[in-house]
Amino acid sequence: MVFDGFLNSILGGFISWNPLLALIIISFILMLITTLIYKYFTDQEAMKHLKEEMKEIQEEMKKAKDDAGKMMELQKQSFSKMIESFKHQLKPMLITFVPFIILFPWLRGIYTPMGDLFLGMGWFGNYLIFGIVFNIILRKILKVH
Repeated sequence: MVFDGFLNSILGGFISWNPLLALIIISFILMLITTLIYKYFTDQEAMKHLKEEMKEIQEEMKKAKDDAGKMMELQKQSFSKMIESFKHQLKPMLITFVPFIILFPWLRGIYTPMGDLFLGMGWFGNYLIFGIVFNIILRKILKVH
């Protein structure tokens, strides 16, 4: 891969020294970059408003569970809001896709021979757990909707 030498020169020694800590830091940095891209490439006010509307629709759906007609109308509204939300998130999703396409094959090549790192999981399981935790924390701190 084109970036192997570059990534090995930057992170290779750190990964060799402490593979789990390196993976935790890499997942934090990737989640920070992703969160910042979502914050600045989406209309946060519109996203907040859409979330509130979707929450209201869900509450109405709970009340109207016995009324099939009302439920169908609410599901259409909910689907419409989800599509609108997806449209706002498409650009940052495409932007964040690039670092993941570059880093994941490299990480797989480095970490797969190491086997399980933590809790009997391979590198991807560990990355996923730490990434989810960091994503939740960073979204709350940075107020990303």
